[in-house]
Amino acid sequence: MPRGAIIVDKERCKGCGLCLVFCPQDVLAFSGEHNRSSYDVVCMKHPEQCTGCGFCAQTCPDIAIEVYRQKKPKDGS
Repeated sequence: MPRGAIIVDKERCKGCGLCLVFCPQDVLAFSGEHNRSSYDVVCMKHPEQCTGCGFCAQTCPDIAIEVYRQKKPKDGS
């Protein structure tokens, strides 16, 4: 089960690829989908590998990525 997930604001993404370079789990890829500005936007190609580390969002110069982490279940629940 993935521990994290991201949402990419497709209209803000300029396809620079920095998030791809800095993702330690190789989760991201270019989608082949283009936004209104004709940029190839990023998507999660391996969402099951996402740890929610946030490196992608931290390196995005266009603030186009939001990262979400799943809460750890409490023992005995």
